[in-house]
Amino acid sequence: MAQTPRTSPVSIRVPATTANLGPGFDTLGLALSMWNHLRVEWSDKPLVEVHGEGAGHLRTDDRNMTYRAAARLLAEAGESHRHMRIESWQTIPLSRGLGSSSAAIVGGLYSANALLDYPVAPHRLLELATEIEGHPDNVSPALMGGMTISVMDNGVVNAVPVPLLEDLQCVVFIPERPLPTKKAREVLKSEVSRADAIFNVGRTALMVASFALNRPEYLGLATQDKLHQDARRTVFHEMKVIFDGALAAGAKGVFLSGAGSSVVAFTTRGENRAFTIGYEMADGADKAGLPGTFRVLDPSPTGAEEIDEIPASVIKEIV
Repeated sequence: MAQTPRTSPVSIRVPATTANLGPGFDTLGLALSMWNHLRVEWSDKPLVEVHGEGAGHLRTDDRNMTYRAAARLLAEAGESHRHMRIESWQTIPLSRGLGSSSAAIVGGLYSANALLDYPVAPHRLLELATEIEGHPDNVSPALMGGMTISVMDNGVVNAVPVPLLEDLQCVVFIPERPLPTKKAREVLKSEVSRADAIFNVGRTALMVASFALNRPEYLGLATQDKLHQDARRTVFHEMKVIFDGALAAGAKGVFLSGAGSSVVAFTTRGENRAFTIGYEMADGADKAGLPGTFRVLDPSPTGAEEIDEIPASVIKEIV
């Protein structure tokens, strides 16, 4: 691949993501307005520095996930002899179902591609991200932004954008306690009934229609699920209390974000209920013995992107 590597540092940002959206198990994803920021440059050896979420816990050598993804991109572009310095300011919490691993992978791939002046095409980035992550539902919106439908076909990943529902807000309850994806997957059944499959197929289609047609009144039905959330309640007992609090406060729909432990409730800006919903979710969880915080986020129409520089406000807030 022909490219002219850039000589000055590059700054990018990558959004958090929520997957499944209730019934769209391993298929639907949505980018959120919570960001990890990275500044990358060439170096004579691998260097990683992490601020914010994951600082003191994530690796800071060439086995760091972001660095490994960057190295995979360099190899793809025939530049594996190069090394990078990666400094990241992270707000996406780890092991909370908000796409932290996808953000790390996409951040590494995108930043290395940017330093090489973009020799690798966007769809190939998606293929590489899916290869590393193992599934496309989070990496697709992290790269593309917005809402995506991701489908694997004989090893080929297809990701299709869906128009964003106007004025949608996402109230995200983030527990202090993580829920590792591996643990959350272990409780799932290997087979499901025909009735449950039909239940989810209809609601997944309704979710896409709700977004595409700007019909938020469908979100209550469209976030219902029978494939994974009931099973995950066996390891996340507080889920029902959080759901009930959100719905009682007027949420249009509520669902487990990815494998958890975060919970996302949908509302619309005009109803002015977001903070009430968040407080009720947090209060119910706290009374059940699960402290946490909530954030009111917007769907992000953009995925990973290059920016002029890391905002001073981001550095000040995290460092």
